Formats: sequence, structure tokens, C-alpha cells
Amino acid sequence: MGMASILSLFSSDLAVDLGTATTLVYTRNRGIVVFEPSIVAVNRVTNRVEAVGQAAKNMLGKTPGNISAIRPMKDGVIADFEVTEKMLEYFIRKAHGRNLFVRPRIVISVPSEITPVEKRAVKDSALRAGASEVYLIEQAMAAAIGADLPITEPTGNMIVDIGGGTTDVAVISLAGIVYARSVRIAGNEMDDAIISYIKRKYNLLIGERTAEMIKIELGNAWPGGESRTMEIKGRDLVEGIPKTLTINDEEIRESLAETVNTIVDAVRTALERTPPELSADIIDKGIVLAGGGSLLHNLDQRLREETGIPCAHCDDPVSAVVRGTGRMLTDMALLKKIAIN
Repeated sequence: MGMASILSLFSSDLAVDLGTATTLVYTRNRGIVVFEPSIVAVNRVTNRVEAVGQAAKNMLGKTPGNISAIRPMKDGVIADFEVTEKMLEYFIRKAHGRNLFVRPRIVISVPSEITPVEKRAVKDSALRAGASEVYLIEQAMAAAIGADLPITEPTGNMIVDIGGGTTDVAVISLAGIVYARSVRIAGNEMDDAIISYIKRKYNLLIGERTAEMIKIELGNAWPGGESRTMEIKGRDLVEGIPKTLTINDEEIRESLAETVNTIVDAVRTALERTPPELSADIIDKGIVLAGGGSLLHNLDQRLREETGIPCAHCDDPVSAVVRGTGRMLTDMALLKKIAIN
């Protein structure tokens, strides 16, 4: 067997960030090959999968009765096994350019407070979707590796990874997690908060895609800069007809206050529970933010104000977890150290 064919056996290995909102897949030679919403459109009558990923997201809130757009991951864990498996299978195939003879080794990142039952579910889904071996690593650890933190050294590194379904806060030293906390409040919760605020205040019902757009456009965690507004469309619940409305960033900050407070509290608690020697390192190096939810405007500033500790985003926060997970494909020794059983 030539060197090339041995290498090609391993080059099929995949790293997966199986997120509540987005799933990313990374291969060793091509980097990130899948970056799509964790959504599957299923035909209720035939039970067939109509679309996965972006194509399914485009159908959100617009499907006829026989098709429903399902998010199989809820709060960072599998809520619907069958659909998750179909989704994984689709993404694995997409990553391999449809080659079904390949049985890749797969490293998957999961939230830190995942239960044994949930771990089993993730592993089984990946095995059934065609993996030969499955390794699980914690999202916070993956994010720290993706953010290039010196996690194997005897210094404290604090990472806050805010995804769609979970916020993972961790302090890492010597390739181990000294403290980890996962709260099931993150980006999706922000969208929900915006929906219910607008419903309460204006009797206007908006869809989740609109809510997400509002969050990206107007969402902020700390006042600053001039006031911004945007026009939104939805259904008036009193008159029952479509309606357009103008909202401003201050209202959205108010609607997100509770969610943001929960995230800030999780960070504060982590700082309180960190051993003093490691606290000293964190004061020097600061808190590192990763994950799509961390992109909420001025969240870094809010954390700085509340903790007095410098706070910065890592490069490309959205892909930090999958890049860190991907690095494990070439570092088996570290993978064996940090993989959870």
C-alpha cells in the first residue's frame, strides 16, 4: 500500500461543530467545507427530507402544511434523533463530495454539561451517519484551541463561547478544564426575547428570521454611538393584518437585557470560582470571546465594565470551535488527553 493511499485514508477524517443554530464541518486538507444552519425540512406525509441547511432555513416560517422545518438540536443537545442523524449524514456526504465508501473518523464538539445519555446520542448519530470512530471534546476546550490559547501550559485561560443554544464558560490550564459552566441561554434565546418583546409592546408578531436580522442590525449589550432604527414587518395581532413598524436600538437593548445578564452572571460566577493563581493569569491575559452569539455589539465592552478585566474576541469567533476541533485531527496525543468518554 503506497504512502499516498495511507494518507488518503486519514485525510477523510472530519471535525464537526454540531451546533444548535449552525453546523460546521472541517476536513484536514480543505479546512471548513460545511457552514450551514442546523435545520432540516421534512415532508410530514412521506417522511422524506426535502432540504437541509441553508435551503431548509430559507423555508423557515414559509412552509405549506405538509412540510415542516425542524431544528433537531435544542439548547446544544439532540432533541430529535432521526432528524439529527439525517442532517449529519447529509453534511458528512457533502464534506466528502458524495463519496460513500469513506468511513471517516470524526471528532465532534459538545457542550460541557452534556449528560451521558446525550453523549451516547451524539456518538450513535455519527456512527449511524457513517463514521468509523467518534471522539467527543468539549466546546469550550475546542474554542480555546481554535482561539490559539496556550491551553497546555500551566497558565489560566478563560474562554467564553456563546453559540446558538449554549453559552460555555471555561477556565483551562494544563490541557484540562479547571472550571466549566454551560448555560442554555445564547443566540437563539436573544431572538426569542426580541420576538416576545415586540409582541408585548406592539402586538406585532414577527418570525424568527426577522428577529435574527433585528439582533444583527440593532442588537447591543451596552449603549454607545448614535441611535439606530430599522423598519420591521410582521402581523398585527389586533387587526390580524400585516404591518410595518420602526424600532430603535434602545428598545432592542431593553429586550435583550435579561439574556445578556444571564451570560454576564455566568462569567462572573466563573471568575469567583477560579483558583487565585489562575485568576492572576486571567487578569493579565483577559477573557477571550468565541462563538456567533459573542458578536452582539458591545458585549465585550459590557463584560469589561462588569468585571474590570480586558475582554477580546478571538479571530473569526464563529469558526473557532470547529477550527479547534479540526486541529485534533492532526494532534492525536492531545485528542486522547482531552476527549471525553
